[in-house]
Formats: sequence, structure tokens, C-alpha cells
Amino acid sequence: MHLTDFHYELPSELIAQRPLAERGASRLLALDGPTGRLRDLVFLDLPRLLRPGDLLVLNDTRVMRARLLGRKPTGGRVEVLIERLLGPEAALAHCRPGRSLHEGTEVDIDGGGRLVVAGREGALFHLVARDGDLPALMGRCGHVPLPPYIERPDDEADVERYQTVYAAREGAIAAPTAGLHFDEAMLARLGALGVGLARVTLHVGAGTFQPVRVERIEAHQMHAEWVEVGEGLCGQVAATRAAGGRVVAVGTTSVRSLETAAADGALRPYRGDSRLFIRPGYRFRVVDALITNFHLPESTLLMLVSAFAGHAQVMAAYRHAVARRYRFFSYGDAMFLTRRS
Repeated sequence: MHLTDFHYELPSELIAQRPLAERGASRLLALDGPTGRLRDLVFLDLPRLLRPGDLLVLNDTRVMRARLLGRKPTGGRVEVLIERLLGPEAALAHCRPGRSLHEGTEVDIDGGGRLVVAGREGALFHLVARDGDLPALMGRCGHVPLPPYIERPDDEADVERYQTVYAAREGAIAAPTAGLHFDEAMLARLGALGVGLARVTLHVGAGTFQPVRVERIEAHQMHAEWVEVGEGLCGQVAATRAAGGRVVAVGTTSVRSLETAAADGALRPYRGDSRLFIRPGYRFRVVDALITNFHLPESTLLMLVSAFAGHAQVMAAYRHAVARRYRFFSYGDAMFLTRRS
């Protein structure tokens, strides 16, 4: 397929710049993959779409304060975005501008602290904290790494709202945004309904915002993201299947985690990087339904959703969402989709 097959027109005012006052106050567009039927709902209607015995799979990654601002010895400004921690004192990071950063260059971080360039790995810089405690430096001086389409500085409200209520394992630089709609009350309602909860971990990287730069999407190379799928989760999925329940992924990151762990045909525990690129034509092995936000035009996430519920159906749903003035992207509204067989 071609990149332009995943283009849609989006007025800029529909890109949500701030979260709603309540997590569960967003709208919810339900798409039935087999028929293409659309329903305009609100997120509080979610229990109506789930059944006792379904299994909701959450990504429990936690967003790091990964954005650091500083200065080079020359006085020039540098923006550092930590991509992956390598231990208590080192990380791989994106640096902008990076042309003049060479091995041995020291960057003084605003608020106190110093990072030293120890080398490069492709497009990423290998940085070392001079005081040996990079997590402490990030906690003290780091900013919430809001996506580039949110055109404002981060503030104190983002510290809590750009994080799911079940976030537990720090390592992401972007939130698994479908989970931002859930609060403790909704999780309790679903539990009372008989919906099971399970967790995977996928640490979202900056590559999630990387544009596709090839016209034939099959030629696109996915970025690597760290995934962990445990033995307990595999058991929960097997028990759900045996009882006739559905596996409902919360977010495209949960989909990629589950499908990565089932890449050879059977779901098994998995721990490692994933470069899985799900696009139309992909055969899903685990996931039956998906809760997700609205995604950028021509993005790999929109391609994943199109593979799941049907390209024509998804693009029609996006046109509907634009016409009905849904809110888009990380702090925007949600969709509930069932798989098109």
C-alpha cells in the first residue's frame, strides 16, 4: 500500500492541547470491524461494550521525565531527550542540535547537573551523568516529554495527567495514551462486571512519532521498543480463550506487545526489543478488540488500526470523527474497535 492511502485532513483546532478535567470525560467512537457500523458514545459507556469474561490488557509502562535542557561549553542551547536508560549513570538519547556534540563534550543541564557525550550509536548519543546518578538528575531537572504536536511547555498538571493511573515500570518517553482515559472508578466498574485485567510492558520510544518517509509502506523500518510479556499474562489469555472471552488490548502498544510475543504462532513469554510493523494484511493472533486514541495521518499507528478493523472502515471512521469534532491525539478522545475477520 501507499503512504497516501493513510492520509486524512485534520483541522489543527481538533488537536487536543490539554486533557479534559476528568479522565473519563472523553468521547468514544465505537467501530464494528466486520460491518463498519459506527456509534458515537462517551468513554463512560465502555462497560456496555465489554462482556463478563473479557480480558483487558494494559501497558504498565511509566513515562520518564526524559526531556532535559542545557548548554554546551560554547553557550549554545541543547535539548536532550532520553530514549533508553542503560543503567544508573548512562543513557542513549536524542540531542538537538547534535552536529557539534562530539565525544567528550559536556552539557550543563538547567537546574544543576552535567552530562558527558561518551559516543554515538547511530542517530543516538551515548550520554553519561557526571555525578553518576542519571535518574536523580532527570527527577530533579527533567520535563514531561509532551509530543511535538502539543504546542506548549509542559506544566505541573502534565506530571500526573500524562501518565496512566496504573503506570508502574519507568522507561517510556511517551504515554500509552489509550490508558489515559481510565481512572480507578472505571477499573473498579469493569472488575465488578467480570472483566479481567492483565499487564504487559512496552516502553514507548521517540520513534512512535517518527514519520514514514517511504511511499511504499512495506519498505518502512520500525524503531525498536522494549517489550515484556510474562508467563502469567500468557496463562490469563489462555484461560480467557478457553472460557470464550475476548482479549481487549488497551492501546496499540499492548497490541504490539501481545503480537510480538505470538510471532511464531503461539503466545509465549517474551522479553526483548520489538520492531514489529503491523500493517494491512497482517494476521492477528491474539487481540480481538482494541481501545485506542486517534492517530496522526500517515503514521504506523494508523496503519496498525487499519490492519485491525479494515482500511476502508477506519478511514471512514476518521472522516466521521473529524466531521463530528472529536478531539485528536494524545490528550484527545478514544475509539473502541472490534477486529475485522
